[in-house]
Amino acid sequence: MKTTNFLSKLSLLLIFIASTSVFANNQDPVRSDKKTEPSKTIVDVAVGNENFSTLVAAVKAADLVGTLNSEGPFTVFAPTNDAFARLPEGTVENLLKEENKSTLSAVLTYHVVAGEFKAADVLKAIKESGGMFEISTVNGEKLTAHLKDGKVMLKDAQGNMSTVIMTDVEASNGVIHAIDTVVMP
Repeated sequence: MKTTNFLSKLSLLLIFIASTSVFANNQDPVRSDKKTEPSKTIVDVAVGNENFSTLVAAVKAADLVGTLNSEGPFTVFAPTNDAFARLPEGTVENLLKEENKSTLSAVLTYHVVAGEFKAADVLKAIKESGGMFEISTVNGEKLTAHLKDGKVMLKDAQGNMSTVIMTDVEASNGVIHAIDTVVMP
């Protein structure tokens, strides 16, 4: 009898501990696989990834940190450091100069789309529009997305091509897709 009473009390204690643990962590006790919202903004995510250090420097030089930290949502086609390195020699250094802030801002906002568009959304739009989808960017110019060898390609206003090399990096105010070439308006 004492063993049964002890086990009953132990069971109640374990249930109490488990339930307080679930509520203390703000978890849904029915669904433990519930996704939490990312707490880092697009800028925070970029700052935390060494592959975007050139992009971060450019965003700071163009005074766009506040914008990309705002509520959004935004979709950013983010050039990697390697993408910036592919530009003609001296281009990045020239763009980072104070007197070229408006040009730099135009280039960077050409990589940003208002709204959150995950990879599946982009693929769906490409397929539904006959294989080519025009994307309106924040700077007012368009990018054209299409598929080539199963990869999403972006064609810029100059006719240059960029490949999306990483998708759906979530942030609290949107999503980032990494690209291998800087697109130009």
